Amino acid sequence: MEILKVEKLRKVYGSGEARVEALKDVSFSMQRGEFGAVVGVSGSGKSTLLNCIGGLDRADSGKVFINDRDLFAMGENERTVFRRQNIGFIFQAFHLIPELDVEQNIMFPLLLDYRKPDRERMEELLEVLGLENRRKHLPGQLSGGQQQRVAIGRALIARPALVLADEPTGNLDSQSSQDVMDLLRRASEYYQQTVLMITHNMNLTFLADRVFRVTDGVLKELGGAEE
Repeated sequence: MEILKVEKLRKVYGSGEARVEALKDVSFSMQRGEFGAVVGVSGSGKSTLLNCIGGLDRADSGKVFINDRDLFAMGENERTVFRRQNIGFIFQAFHLIPELDVEQNIMFPLLLDYRKPDRERMEELLEVLGLENRRKHLPGQLSGGQQQRVAIGRALIARPALVLADEPTGNLDSQSSQDVMDLLRRASEYYQQTVLMITHNMNLTFLADRVFRVTDGVLKELGGAEE
């Protein structure tokens, strides 16, 4: 089942001599449960790609379909609600709410839609994330790796069809990075969620089903994870 379809996505910044084509007619699709990794040097366009797919930025032309819904055919309010319910975001910066504990941070996207958290789902996530004994801790009482796990839980709690991860291991040590990669792989395999991760580190693509490279705004698929 096709979850994500990107058609001829194009994004330009600036004009004249300062004009930069961040994305050049990018097209690809992903199926349910696939784990894709996008690699590229800084400034290659990979973060712009993720932001356009997630509706955080608007492309100059092209289309993004998620579950057959045209993201940019929606009004701003409709797109905001759709994004919250269908896309999970994981960033290099954790963006946790300091006054809320682990459980409250994870369930926050549900509360925005006045939805009641599923206790069984919450308990399962806390166990998978290794946070059962940290559920009442505030972000300031957690390590960096633990904070990123909370951010992953927040991205998964609403069971989104698509999870977008932008350099999710950028601020973590090697062991925490491995843990995060394992969790993202589990999301794609166990929960059958489509995961698209951006990284500058080719060593982190080993668990991906498909690897893409962005070079000067052009996307090229490299195939499966490189050795």
